[in-house]
Amino acid sequence: MALPNRYDAESIELKWQQYWVDNNSFNCEIDETRQKYYVLEMFPYPSGNIHMGHVRNYSIGDVVARFRRMQGYNVMHPMGWDAFGLPAENAAIKNNIHPGSWTYSNIDNMRKQLKRLGYSYDWRREVATCHPKYYKWEQEFFLKWLEKGLVYRKKAPQNWCPNCHTVLANEQVEDGKCWRCDTLVEQKELTQWFLKITDYADELLADLQKLSGGWPERVLSMQNNWIGKSIGAEAVFKLENGKGEIKIFTTRPDTIFGVTFMTLAPEHPIVDSLIAGVENEAELRAFITKIRNMDKIARQSDSNEKEGIFTGSYAINPFTGERIPIWLGNFVLAEYGTGAVMAVPAHDQRDFEFAKKYSIPLKAVISKDGADYDAAGLECAYTEPGIMINSGEFSGLSNEEGKGKIIEALEKNGFGKKTVNFRLRDWNISRQRYWGAPIPVVYCEDCGMVAVKQEDLPVLLPLDVKTHEDGRSPLPTFDAFVNTTCPKCGKPAKRETDTMDTFVESSWYFARYTDARNDEAPFSGKALSYWLPVDQYIGGVEHAILHLLYSRFFTKVLRDLGYMPKSIDEPFSNLLTQGMVLKDGSKMSKSKGNVVDPTEMIAQYGADTVRLFCLFAAPPERDFDWSETGIEGSYRFLQRVWRLYHEVRPNIYGVKACSSTKEQADSAPAKALRLREHSTVKKVSDDIGSRYQFNTAIAAIMELVNETYALKDELAKTENGKAILSSAMATVITLLAPITPHVCEEFWSDLGFAGTVSAENWPHYKEDALEKDILTIVIQINGKLRGKIDVPSSAGKEELEQFALNEPNIQKHLEGLTVRKVIVIPQKLVNIVAN
Repeated sequence: MALPNRYDAESIELKWQQYWVDNNSFNCEIDETRQKYYVLEMFPYPSGNIHMGHVRNYSIGDVVARFRRMQGYNVMHPMGWDAFGLPAENAAIKNNIHPGSWTYSNIDNMRKQLKRLGYSYDWRREVATCHPKYYKWEQEFFLKWLEKGLVYRKKAPQNWCPNCHTVLANEQVEDGKCWRCDTLVEQKELTQWFLKITDYADELLADLQKLSGGWPERVLSMQNNWIGKSIGAEAVFKLENGKGEIKIFTTRPDTIFGVTFMTLAPEHPIVDSLIAGVENEAELRAFITKIRNMDKIARQSDSNEKEGIFTGSYAINPFTGERIPIWLGNFVLAEYGTGAVMAVPAHDQRDFEFAKKYSIPLKAVISKDGADYDAAGLECAYTEPGIMINSGEFSGLSNEEGKGKIIEALEKNGFGKKTVNFRLRDWNISRQRYWGAPIPVVYCEDCGMVAVKQEDLPVLLPLDVKTHEDGRSPLPTFDAFVNTTCPKCGKPAKRETDTMDTFVESSWYFARYTDARNDEAPFSGKALSYWLPVDQYIGGVEHAILHLLYSRFFTKVLRDLGYMPKSIDEPFSNLLTQGMVLKDGSKMSKSKGNVVDPTEMIAQYGADTVRLFCLFAAPPERDFDWSETGIEGSYRFLQRVWRLYHEVRPNIYGVKACSSTKEQADSAPAKALRLREHSTVKKVSDDIGSRYQFNTAIAAIMELVNETYALKDELAKTENGKAILSSAMATVITLLAPITPHVCEEFWSDLGFAGTVSAENWPHYKEDALEKDILTIVIQINGKLRGKIDVPSSAGKEELEQFALNEPNIQKHLEGLTVRKVIVIPQKLVNIVAN
């Protein structure tokens, strides 16, 4: 049955989507005889509807997956749901529905939407992180962390959202407000569970080198900065009153003679004793409350205005014996370093600005040439290398040499030691909300904190609870959950009612996909050894720090706990961070009224068109603005391909891509189309396979379509021409197949092939097809361009020289000159030297 004249996207797409399901087209199994390729897009939170950002992300991943299959790889391409967390709980409360019902209903809807786009997922591997068969295993991981001392509880000030009733990570606080509800964040003392990610700080930092070339440099830089390794010294400043001491960490021990004040974090444990009973205690405590409620990220920002207050107390410089005034500052954090900073305003710009604001003296201890100078005259801090001055026995040393000498003196005199510091803090995994994985411990009056027995896992999150309208977790007051027995002594005990941070679920899901239906273990070593690491990971750059860092950490911990093979120490070999889809220059959001609904676009234009436009609009790493004219242009292109196929169908037959021969290219049109066909295969293979520049790959296919259109009538006149035309049309279909698979399957089937184009081999270009019969050669006279000539590609040096000298325009420029030398670069240029 011949294809209809009209391109009907919906009927074609539904037909082939059902075919792929019926024939298990994208299922994969371990096959040691084939090279694997694991392509993965970051899994979505099931909000209820996919958005255009999803479509772009998953279309990129699907092109990579389909392309690699056609290259012969054994491809795993799974999908699942990041299903626990605050958004589901808040939405469920707003809509008066249970979070579980809300979540699973949304999953059902989004799964249908993704299938309607024709993505080539192995749906047998689907996971939902809110399912007990998933979170059972992370509860088991938690028990192993407890055994190894990798998880602990401590009381510490935390970012607290009073509206969401939970702690927030630093990254979830934006301008001092909750990232989800814009409520001002407070600091609250809470006992929380922490994972010792800092135990892996050195390895996480060092292994970034292994990812160089596979990950974007800016992501590597962001992770490097977040881990923040600093090598320096810890020094002890005793309090003037002799009732304590303050330890500071500095990367500039060479400037210790220039300290003119000290700054403490308001949260520093010594602050209470320093300010107790002083005249301005109330003012000091008001300042502390104000700063403790500030966004921690903002406090460290260079653009944040520096604020401080003098405590009235002094410390003693261990080298000079000078009294050092102790201030509180908004830019020092208790959890970074020691929570105390020795301030050297002459040689640190932040300290310089603070000192100028509060009229604190400056003291120069480094100069460019070793000459003394008055630091009061500095317009900014001197931070360049130099010679130490005003530094006692160390004066005259280069400051780099002085760093080592000062550390030696600190250690010799018991004032301090060489040390390494990290910006990275341990990971707070406690959340005071309901919709999350229960933490598997109980509290017994006699035994204290006791781990749940492994055979009693999973600790099920109760589904028969009523959520509170204000967002407070119902778990602490739900007796059926809270009340239990101690696994150790059998007496009554209380369950932990905090749930795990949802980053825990998303830090190992990629491993679960390898063995998603294993009920005996989270995954088998065989599955991990074959499939991991992920060959290509795709997702937004907004996850560049936490999700990726936590996933790297989890991989290393699970390796050390024996869950993963020792050979696997990084989860993702290659990373592609795609840009956002904007509308009218802004991020799409319901509040702005600029949301483009993918379902509506599919209904209007078809899934192939939506996929094509998302890939063609811009390089994947850049943002692009949704354009009605853009998607209409993509739709017109597919209609053009449909018309082209319909028009050439009587003159083509079922051959594979790049199947024509050099002998069949016996005319200028045939040579031109064959050249275009093979050069397009070369470019598209590189653009998709190496550079991930899908927009330029599509542009190249469009040029091939245009040239086929232009030459089809002439080629249809001969049998050799039809062979060239048949090969070119097969190549158009095959190259487009990963991008617009449905329409290409329809063409392939109509050509009479038994198999699908999705299972077809990726075409290989032939070198003989790329040879041009005619080359354009540049002619220069004394290095200046004077003309161009077309010559046979087989022309040798002597022929090129004669062609150039006989060119009329060149002869005109040589009038009155004597040719001294002719330089010939074959296939490129001829340079005539004359005077």
